[in-house]
Amino acid sequence: QVQLVESGGRLVQAGGSRRLPCAASGRTFSRYAMGWFRQGPGKEREFVAGISWSGGKISYLDSVKGRFTISRDNAKNTVYLQMNSLKPEDTAVYYCAADADARPMIVAVRSYEYEYWGQGTQVTVSS
Repeated sequence: QVQLVESGGRLVQAGGSRRLPCAASGRTFSRYAMGWFRQGPGKEREFVAGISWSGGKISYLDSVKGRFTISRDNAKNTVYLQMNSLKPEDTAVYYCAADADARPMIVAVRSYEYEYWGQGTQVTVSS
């Protein structure tokens, strides 16, 4: 019933910027908490950023604070991850995910709490 499609991944130079959109198909998108996760080569998948369906609670991985910004446009059924000052260690497959049963002010940081996942988009940051 819910489909998520990430895009925007590409090769980018260190210090550059990139915005990743994730478009959702569900009509109840406005009540989904949304998260971004990433998985680098040979690494475990990790939480990057999340936003509650109310928009009132936002959470970030410490290493991306001040560089990445998550936002949502409910009218467009889209969540965005704006990535600035990219570093080689940001290289990963980035996934968007939807938590369809979250309460208004909740942002889950554990991957198993998200019910729907996109296919991932590769972001590669060169030195």
